[in-house]
Amino acid sequence: MSQYSVAEQGALAAASDVQLTDDERQPCEVWTRVMGYHRPVASFNTGKQGEHHERRFFAEPGRACPASH
Repeated sequence: MSQYSVAEQGALAAASDVQLTDDERQPCEVWTRVMGYHRPVASFNTGKQGEHHERRFFAEPGRACPASH
């Protein structure tokens, strides 16, 4: 049994058929947590944006890995 209703399945199928040109797309705004509060990465200076781009995700041995990355 599907986790989606018939209407939801139809909407998902229709959404997957949508094709956008590059002119129709918009940039995704990425936020990150800095010193206890959240800020958009776009507001960082050039050096800090470079540091953010170089970040690596890791999992500690013996710990559960987070579901979202």
